[in-house]
Amino acid sequence: QVGKLQFLITQNTDNLHRRSGINSELLAELHGNGQLMRCLGCDRLYTRQEVGWDRGRWGRGYRTQKPVPGQPECANCGGRLVSSVVNFGDSLPQKDLMHADNHARRCDLMLVLGSSLLVQPAASLVGLALRSGARVVLVNLGKTPYDRAATLRVWAGIGEVIPPAVERVKQTLGERSNIP
Repeated sequence: QVGKLQFLITQNTDNLHRRSGINSELLAELHGNGQLMRCLGCDRLYTRQEVGWDRGRWGRGYRTQKPVPGQPECANCGGRLVSSVVNFGDSLPQKDLMHADNHARRCDLMLVLGSSLLVQPAASLVGLALRSGARVVLVNLGKTPYDRAATLRVWAGIGEVIPPAVERVKQTLGERSNIP
């Protein structure tokens, strides 16, 4: 809401970031989103509500599950709809991964919040940002492989760090609006 976030890369699948109001064009959900269905034919995304997906009738819609007669199809191409959540054996969404890689290479500051940085390829984006000259601020309670490489390493929970940091940014920018 302050207007400083250029792009957000997440491994969360809980729809947290979309619920926050972030523009979906500024978001790469590397592990998918439990509220979204993806077409295997054209890669288009739909909310479960948009396509009338009934979990009780058709299950979670994982790619590895056999299609059930009568389940919704893609309105764009008629392809099979599956959960956008990335499970073991699934490929990451290539568009999201490409955007994440591009932004990691071009950023001047990367904030890494609450991640162990053990899951690849998402964890490698930190090294990519560092090699491209970005500063990296790492906020996490546990150890990560990038602890010594980070420009600033904060051993705390996100809730302890981000609200005061946002307030400081607002004061610096002279803004007085409330940010939840």
